[in-house]
Amino acid sequence: MSRGAKIALSIGLPIVIFAVIAVGGSIALGLMKPTAEPAEEAPRGIAVFTEEIVRTDLHLTVTSQGEVRPRREIAISPQISGRISYVSPAFIDGGFVRRGEVLIRIDDADYRLARIRAESQVASAQQALIREQAEAELARQDWEELGTGAASPLALREPQLAQAQASLEAARSQLRDAELALERTIVRAPFEGRIRSKDVDVGQFVSTGSSLGRMFGTDYAEIALPLTDTELGRLGLSFAFEETEETPGPAVVFSSTVAGERREWYGRVTRTAAAVDPQTRLISAIAVVEDPFGEGASNGIPLAPGLFVSAEVSGETIEGLLEAPRAALRGRNQIFVADADELVMRIHEVNVVYTDRDHVYVDAGVEPGDLAILSPLQAPFDGMSITIAEE
Repeated sequence: MSRGAKIALSIGLPIVIFAVIAVGGSIALGLMKPTAEPAEEAPRGIAVFTEEIVRTDLHLTVTSQGEVRPRREIAISPQISGRISYVSPAFIDGGFVRRGEVLIRIDDADYRLARIRAESQVASAQQALIREQAEAELARQDWEELGTGAASPLALREPQLAQAQASLEAARSQLRDAELALERTIVRAPFEGRIRSKDVDVGQFVSTGSSLGRMFGTDYAEIALPLTDTELGRLGLSFAFEETEETPGPAVVFSSTVAGERREWYGRVTRTAAAVDPQTRLISAIAVVEDPFGEGASNGIPLAPGLFVSAEVSGETIEGLLEAPRAALRGRNQIFVADADELVMRIHEVNVVYTDRDHVYVDAGVEPGDLAILSPLQAPFDGMSITIAEE
């Protein structure tokens, strides 16, 4: 063997031996590796948040707004003419007055003289009637003594007696007119209320029917609340509703911010307006608050005319409904329900009775205890795999 062959053999033999050992080790390691078992766990479904559907009674309410106005408001006017001689200290803007309280006095000198003249006329007419009665009696006696047959009314002075009686009645009527005019020199408050405005003062001449000022009653405050036809139905009202003892009107809570604080007043609906508003197509429910400046005030804050208030009107109560979060309602009439046992989603069609900002109320399609799905889902279908997440 040549020297070159010996060198090649001495180098290549170890390499071959090492390669054989490496291949054999790899085969041995491969044979010792455990066999992978197929996975049995199914993929997890979409995680969703749920809330339990519960049975409840629904008390319907309707919200509206309106401006406070007095039930009674009048212009104060005199029934006679004359110069004002007195103005009550209460007859000012914002003054409180009681029924019958004197507001204005008109100079009554002329009217007292007219009454004296009327009294004189009555006295004269009475004397004339007495004379005529005496003369009629004498005429009757003379006829009985001298006359024959039936006496005529003229012979018995019956027309003259009737004329004297009529003159007395006319004089009495004039006296009554003079007394009424004298009484009307005093202008009194026709009801308990508050003065809105004052237009006259002492020394001013006023004529019959001229405005002295304005006042409104403080016994009731009224608020017209515009409602839709649907809202009327929620309240159980009709177009011709009027409160009676058997059918009292719905309760109303009014609220407004006064002096930086939220105030509340309590009243009730007493009737509906006579016609639908042609502009808005709404009809107003008329609500009242009793004694708005007294017992009906909110911690001493009256419900003053002109105040703009919000109103919450209590409607009917529907028993035995099913309540779910508003987010559970899909479309118009579907609720997705989570099947906790099979971890799938079921689509239920429901009959929606009422919805508000937070809840939906139904009377069919789901059961108490069902888990309504609140999470948004893309391409939902009945039987979709889900996982119920815990908040």
